[in-house]
Amino acid sequence: MTALRRRRPIDIWPAFVDATASLLMVVIFVLLVAAVGQQFLTEAILGRDEALGRLNARVNELADMLSMEQSESARLVSELALRTASLEQAEALAAARGETMADQAEELEQRAGVIDEQSRQLVEFERRRAVLANELEALQALRDRVEAELENVIAERDEVRARLTAETALNVTAQAQIELLNRQLGEVRTQLAELSAAIDAADSELAVRDARIEELGARLNVALASKTAQLQRYRSEFFGRLREALADVPGIEIVGDRFVLPSELLFESGSDALGPVGRRQVAQVAATLDRLVERIPPELDWVLRIDGHTDRRPIATARFPSNWELSAARAIRIVRELVGFGIPADRLAATGFAEHHPLDAGDSAEALARNRRIEIKLTSR
Repeated sequence: MTALRRRRPIDIWPAFVDATASLLMVVIFVLLVAAVGQQFLTEAILGRDEALGRLNARVNELADMLSMEQSESARLVSELALRTASLEQAEALAAARGETMADQAEELEQRAGVIDEQSRQLVEFERRRAVLANELEALQALRDRVEAELENVIAERDEVRARLTAETALNVTAQAQIELLNRQLGEVRTQLAELSAAIDAADSELAVRDARIEELGARLNVALASKTAQLQRYRSEFFGRLREALADVPGIEIVGDRFVLPSELLFESGSDALGPVGRRQVAQVAATLDRLVERIPPELDWVLRIDGHTDRRPIATARFPSNWELSAARAIRIVRELVGFGIPADRLAATGFAEHHPLDAGDSAEALARNRRIEIKLTSR
C-alpha cells in the first residue's frame, strides 16, 4: 500500500489552476468593477466640475448684474435726490408764482374796479352832457325870452325906481339892489348891443361877399362867353377853310365841333405810318391852321386836339398789343407831322380812344370804316 502510494503521487494542478482561474476571474471582475466605478466616478466628477463651472459663471454673471444694479441703484438714488431738489425748487417757484398770480389777480380786481368806476363816470359824463345840452337849449330859449322880456324888466325897473323914490323910508339894502339891478341890466344891454353889432357886421360882410361873388361870377361868365364866342368863331373859320382845302377828298365830315377824317386817307390798315396822301392831307391842315394862328389873340388859350379812333376789331401785334396803342400812335404821328410843319408843340394834343367812342354802332363794313377815323378839334385848355 505504501509502495503504491509512492508510485502514484498526488496531482494538485487542476485544483490550483481552477483556483487561480477563479481568483483571476475574481480579480478581473474586481478590476472591471473598479474600472467601471472609476469611469462612473470620473464622469460624475467631470459633470460636477462642469456644473460647478456653470454655477461659477452664473455666480459671476449674477455678481456683475448685482454690481450693475448697485450702480444703477446709486444713479437712481442720485437722480432721485436731484429730482427731489428740483421738485422742491419747482414747488418754491410755484409758490412764488402763486403769490405773484394772487397779487396780479388782486391788481386785476383793482383795475376792474377802476374800469368800472371809469365806466360809471363815463355814463355819468354822458348823462351830464345830455343834461348840459338840454340846459344849453333851455338857456338859448331863456336868452330869447330874456331879450323879449328885457323891455318888461326895464319897465319894472322904472316902476320900482319910481316907487322907491316915492317911498320916504328908503332903506340902503333896497337901494343897493336897485344899483345892482341897474348894473346887471346895463351889462345885459351892452352884451346884447355887442352881439347885435357883430351880427349886423357879419350880415353886412356876407352881403358884400355875396355881391362880390355874384359880380365875379357875372364877369367870369361874360369872359367865358366872350372867349367861347371867339373860339367858336375861329373854330368855324378853321373848319370852313379846312373843308375848302380838302373839298376834293371824299368821306370828310364835320360832327359837332370836330372835323372827322377817315383813317384810310392817312394810314395803312393796322399801321401808324403816314403815306404820301396822308402827308398831303396833314400839310393842308397845317397850312390852314398856320394862316389862322396869326389871327387868334394871344390871350385866347387854344389847343388843337388830335383824337385817334379805331373800329371794334381787335389787334394784337408786337407794336400794337391793342387798339389803345394803335389809336394813340396814329394821333401822335399826326401831331409830330404838324410840329414838323411849324405848328407850336404847346398848341397840340394827342389822344387815343381805341374803339370805345364809335360814330356808328353797326357791324357792317361801312359802319366799321366810319368808326376808323381821326378827329381834329379846336378847343381851349
